[in-house]
Amino acid sequence: MKKIIGLFAILFMLLVFYSQETKAQQANWIYEKQIGQRDPAPYPFLREADVMWAKKIWRLIDLREKMNQPLYFPTEPKGDWNSLIDVILGEIKSGTVNAYDGDLGEDMTIQTTLSEIDKKFGASVDTIEVEDPNNPGVYTQEITRTDARSSEVKQYIVQEVWYFDNKLSSLQVRILGLCPIRISYNDDTQNTEKRKLFWISYPDFRSTFANHEAYNRKNDAHRISYDDLFLQRRFASYILAESNVYDNRSVTEYETGRGALLESEKIKEAIFNMEQDLWEY
Repeated sequence: MKKIIGLFAILFMLLVFYSQETKAQQANWIYEKQIGQRDPAPYPFLREADVMWAKKIWRLIDLREKMNQPLYFPTEPKGDWNSLIDVILGEIKSGTVNAYDGDLGEDMTIQTTLSEIDKKFGASVDTIEVEDPNNPGVYTQEITRTDARSSEVKQYIVQEVWYFDNKLSSLQVRILGLCPIRISYNDDTQNTEKRKLFWISYPDFRSTFANHEAYNRKNDAHRISYDDLFLQRRFASYILAESNVYDNRSVTEYETGRGALLESEKIKEAIFNMEQDLWEY
């Protein structure tokens, strides 16, 4: 009899524990999410002999466009939901991956440090002298700190390769790197300034991106990861440059305004037509 009573007591405690755990989960969502336990989708196997044609492209993603807002928000972390730049910075601060200098080219060979990234963000620690209100003429030193504001990252440059895969008989794309761009207002010059912060190798961050949510504005039950967002091309962008003999010069170096946008569309159309011209109807 005592064993039966003891068994019921254990079952009752387990039910209470399960109920409390379920309530804790439902306080945030109605079920336990699995997005933090995923592996990135593997790329198709690729050999050099399978690549019939390839072209490197640089494109710009502006986070102020409505379609790109899932990459920008939230400006402050909310639970396990973070903006893309906060996910990137968190991984860099962990020391498990490298970031590369954003001013010395896009080849991603020269590493940069977290302190250098903070400087480009405008983060600083200064010492100023402040007069004591109770003792005129007496000054004391105070330390002022300016923190980096990740919300100032409002654009990304994407470096990618478009290629035609003979084995799949289709045009494919793979992202090589991302470069966050900080847009801030300079009080001294009273001008808006743009600055490349750093480059990251996209393959190094795929596992991290696959385990962080991006907001799906159409369906809360179907949350996607940042890796899904890039793989499925759920962003708006325009082409900045293509690989060329002129040291990979950008479109804005020889066209401006409307002409630059038309040139960007011309490059995009040429890539599309290359695939279509391989087929016969």
